[in-house]
Amino acid sequence: MNTTHVPPVTVGLPVYNGERFLECAIDAILAQSHRDFLLIISDNASTDRTGEISQRYVERDPRVRYYRNPQNIGLSPNFNRVFELSKSPYFKWATSDDWVAPDMLRDALAVLESDPKVVLCYPKTTLIDETTGDTRTYDDQLNLMQDDAADRFIAFYKNIGLSHQHQGVLRADAIRRTRMLASHFGSDINFLAELTLYGKFHEVPHYQFFRRFHPDSSSWDRGSDAHQLRRYHAAGKKRIRFSVWNKYLAYARAIWRSPLTMAQKRRLFSLVGHHAYWEKGELCRELVRDGLP
Repeated sequence: MNTTHVPPVTVGLPVYNGERFLECAIDAILAQSHRDFLLIISDNASTDRTGEISQRYVERDPRVRYYRNPQNIGLSPNFNRVFELSKSPYFKWATSDDWVAPDMLRDALAVLESDPKVVLCYPKTTLIDETTGDTRTYDDQLNLMQDDAADRFIAFYKNIGLSHQHQGVLRADAIRRTRMLASHFGSDINFLAELTLYGKFHEVPHYQFFRRFHPDSSSWDRGSDAHQLRRYHAAGKKRIRFSVWNKYLAYARAIWRSPLTMAQKRRLFSLVGHHAYWEKGELCRELVRDGLP
């Protein structure tokens, strides 16, 4: 690939110790029917064969770039870093656990090119349980094509379950308008909620995204602080602090800094405030345990 050529889309793959499934994920990306893209791998100081595997693909395919962080900076900062390395007008995050069907990029780009109001285009999802071998389809219910940004936010807030829609294809300029992913657990949901304030979400009606669950994936044991510290946070992180507080503060900041009218903002502050009230017990426990946020 010509090093001066900026492809229409960049796929960013942040990874930490992903040797088990990394080749499957990369092979699926490189097999896309839309061929004009760049794959950027950001290795978060892996201690397994992630670097060796990635370097083999660099040597094999000129569309692949490999970067390695000198130390583990945490999952969210590594997601942000791989985006910051991209110059394309469209961007797709990928992970080493999951894979996509061959026409995923082609179909998403066609939607984004045809409708400038769409900021995220993602396909339907199939869930794979690596432990049991079970496979089932999953209904995201996040085809958010409402014209009113507050309506999109509310629909997202009420319907979000599993968070993986950011592994669709996004407009890079819309990503830059958000605060991107923060360091608290679940910040991917905060990011997607904020993104609804800047444009529509379109779901492609084909099962082109395959999400793999296994005991070492970051979403395997959401209730375990030890698991999340190991998979989600930076090297040297000793504890998770203010997870619930940070979630609601992120919603509040996103709403306040958005281009919505004051009437729209009041609707959203009311929604989020009611949910925060329902979680007042956990918010109080965090204050007792962690002090002031």
